[in-house]
Amino acid sequence: MAEEIKNNKKEGQNNNRREGRKDRERPVKVDDGLDKRLVSVRRVTKVVKGGRTLRFSALVVVGDGKGSVGMGIGKANEVPIAIDKATVAAKKTMKKIALVDGTIPHETIGKFGTTSILMRPAEQGHGVIAGGAARAVLEAAGVKNIVTKIHGSTNGINVVRASLNGLQTLKTREEIAARRGKKPEEI
Repeated sequence: MAEEIKNNKKEGQNNNRREGRKDRERPVKVDDGLDKRLVSVRRVTKVVKGGRTLRFSALVVVGDGKGSVGMGIGKANEVPIAIDKATVAAKKTMKKIALVDGTIPHETIGKFGTTSILMRPAEQGHGVIAGGAARAVLEAAGVKNIVTKIHGSTNGINVVRASLNGLQTLKTREEIAARRGKKPEEI
């Protein structure tokens, strides 16, 4: 038991090093062709009567690169199990978003808690200008050109949820025209 706690502490210490971040952000292809991105792994300690219990919480973003994206959080006693749980949860929450030529159709603001993220479409070749957690969501969704700015809290979970909120509010010209009963050229 004592050895497991020491090993878990060692694993947790490695997660806080800056070198480890590059490995976590690297995209991994899931067996079903989805792009899985590990946004963060946190070591969580719960204090109980018998002492402290260590667990791990993982935040994963899954996308198909063609306009579908989802996020999931998994908790477990070991990191790989937490990542697997988060991946399953992310696949269940996948939602379709509107994309036009590798960017978003219009400017939008996504909000969650105290986090708000401004997303603007960008020209071809501009690239994804976004910070950590927002970049993972946008790249997994298949956005190639976009400019973002996060205001408020930069907590990874809140940024991912705010990004998804903003992406879900997007409407294409055709969708707006159909709602108004007009042709897309009239808008």
